[in-house]
Amino acid sequence: MRVSRRILIASLAATPAAALLSKTTWAADYPDRPIHLIVPFAPGGNADIVGRIAGEMMGTGVKGTVVVENHDGAGGSIGAAYVAHATPDGYTLLVGSNGPLSINPILHLHLGYDPLTDLAPIALTSYVPHVLIMSGKFEAKTLADVIAASKKTPVTVATSGVGSASHMTLERLKAATGANFTHVPYRGGGALVPDLIGGSVDSAMTEFSTALPLHQSGKAHIVAIASAHRSKLADDIPTFDESGVKGFTAQSYIGVLAPAKTPPDIVARLQKAVEQGLMPGSPAASRLVSLGSEVATPEQMTSQGFGAFIRADYAAMQAAAKLAGLQPQ
Repeated sequence: MRVSRRILIASLAATPAAALLSKTTWAADYPDRPIHLIVPFAPGGNADIVGRIAGEMMGTGVKGTVVVENHDGAGGSIGAAYVAHATPDGYTLLVGSNGPLSINPILHLHLGYDPLTDLAPIALTSYVPHVLIMSGKFEAKTLADVIAASKKTPVTVATSGVGSASHMTLERLKAATGANFTHVPYRGGGALVPDLIGGSVDSAMTEFSTALPLHQSGKAHIVAIASAHRSKLADDIPTFDESGVKGFTAQSYIGVLAPAKTPPDIVARLQKAVEQGLMPGSPAASRLVSLGSEVATPEQMTSQGFGAFIRADYAAMQAAAKLAGLQPQ
């Protein structure tokens, strides 16, 4: 029987588009609408700053629009769970960091997602060391002075939240020094800044990128940086090692992930956009360096390399939690 052109067109119109288009065609059309990049912390912190840089360069790389959204709460777990359960089509991505990827799975029994199986690593972008920064109203100028003062009167230390990377670093520092620090959790690194400047909290354990402008302006002062070497951006700041806590280093890392089962060709396109956007000397790479971050290596900017990085950090955080006596709840 001969099928007329009109009947053929009508039948094609009734057929689901997904049945007519191959995965390759989908990838070729990607993106045909805005990509939502979820930052699982409040605005103003390191994850938010780096996430917005990453969003801009990914949008350029895939020739699309990337909209950055903040879904904060529970140390980054709310935003991470949101992405983990999103449709795996490349239109909902996560700005991932230590808290939701490496720490929260150790500290919490019921997250609602598994970072190792429910999320697909795309690329690591950068990492930044942690620092202990004191309010301008706190007289102690060295780490030794701060520790000594804490043994007379507890010193309040703000972090970006319970289960955050900076919280874990604080617990490690307490275990290593015996300092009497009182943890004051906030909803992100940016949220703690006003109270630190005003003196409502004595200090903060936070990312160097968040603390550096405060240190440079004299609104607060960093007493130690948790890196192997002093930063070229502020070489007046000693390392924790130089300050008597031998071998003490800590950092926050930032990378981009998608829901598991996102088509590999879409993951590859996004990964390539990050890699190209962070080439040495690029505006994005220069911006990260100016903030005190270290750009990831080429291997870490691959999906496989970032996945290996997360697993290694997960193991390190398990050891840190044991050292600090932290138990999953």
